[in-house]
Amino acid sequence: MTDTVIDRFLRYVVIDTQSDAKSKTTPTTEKQKTLGRLLVDELQAMGVSDAHLDEHGYVYATIPSNVDKPVPVICFCSHMDTAPDFTGTNVKPQIVRNYQGGDIRLTGDPQQVIRVSEHPVLLDQIGNDIITTDGTTLLGADDKAGVAEIMSAAQILMDNPDIKHGAIRILFTPDEEVGRGADKVDLKKLGAQFGYTIDGETAGHIEDETFSADGVEITIAGVAIHPGFAKGKMENAIKIAGAIIDRLPKDIAPESTEGREGFIHPTGVTGTMEKASLSLIVRDFEDEGLATKEALIEGIVKQVIAAYPGSSYTFEVKQQYRNMKAILARNPEITENALEAVRRAGMTPVRGSIRGGTDGSRLSFMGLPCPNIFAGGHAFHSPLEWVSRQDMESAVKTLVELAKVWEERA
Repeated sequence: MTDTVIDRFLRYVVIDTQSDAKSKTTPTTEKQKTLGRLLVDELQAMGVSDAHLDEHGYVYATIPSNVDKPVPVICFCSHMDTAPDFTGTNVKPQIVRNYQGGDIRLTGDPQQVIRVSEHPVLLDQIGNDIITTDGTTLLGADDKAGVAEIMSAAQILMDNPDIKHGAIRILFTPDEEVGRGADKVDLKKLGAQFGYTIDGETAGHIEDETFSADGVEITIAGVAIHPGFAKGKMENAIKIAGAIIDRLPKDIAPESTEGREGFIHPTGVTGTMEKASLSLIVRDFEDEGLATKEALIEGIVKQVIAAYPGSSYTFEVKQQYRNMKAILARNPEITENALEAVRRAGMTPVRGSIRGGTDGSRLSFMGLPCPNIFAGGHAFHSPLEWVSRQDMESAVKTLVELAKVWEERA
């Protein structure tokens, strides 16, 4: 068993662990357990004796404290699944060694090019080793980079008893990419006071704020009739759904917003003349912003439906997750210790917000305050996904330093 972070990463990414939003099981795909079993075997080989995979596909393990004084128990968490947005089957990782700049054309599909103009962070990677796919699959750096980094940090801590630290709990989750990563976490068994997801992007970045998120489900009941006799009678539910989509504001969409701007995003539409369903996600850093956007959507639905007197609709809002900033602000030392660990690992820390969510969003509100630490990956959920070996090594150093900071400050 090799134990460098890049060797671990290359082992893990070739295991297909895509989750499935349509599945009702936990995990949503059994193949996620394949990686979970491998991680348990590797942890036990390190001497982490309590490592195990539970029936829901979660991996739990403990790096025991090696000091006498009480130190808060912290958790390192990453997710094992990859996104269903693009295939993760038969991943063929490629390594561009000693990257010297310029665009990276992927060998398996020459139409896929990682362009510096679209990924300017490549300019910070000169001389580094870049891992990509061959262009026919996603890579899985989201979040197998985080998994590999936690595993490598665990190996260092287990092999070096002179590094003083408190108890550290390891948690690997399934189904994060379909919003269910925290569904079956047993926080009592986990027994941690504070946590960190290792699921971010650029080296040195710590994120203690996420979007708040809701889903909106709209069902349209139209009036179906034979098209040959439809004049003045038919009210086509598909057309009603299309009219609603067309009226959504163009300046409140993912493709036209950035920074702290929220958005409304249609994610699915199905239908017949008689019935159509429309799914949207709503994102904002403030709960009030979510409510405003949801009222805007329903106002559009009412305007459209008014022209179809025989039709009706239902409108349902489902809470997905909330901005973890509200929880983390109560325990500022969690984020401050992470920023200090980044400094000790030789980087200038950057504190920021995620235009998205992590398992930490929900875990924070479940009782485990949990900011996000960089894992080094970029262009997630696409065949252009990449990560550098040096950034993964920096993440490993950050986790080891973080364990030391908590012990020193206890």
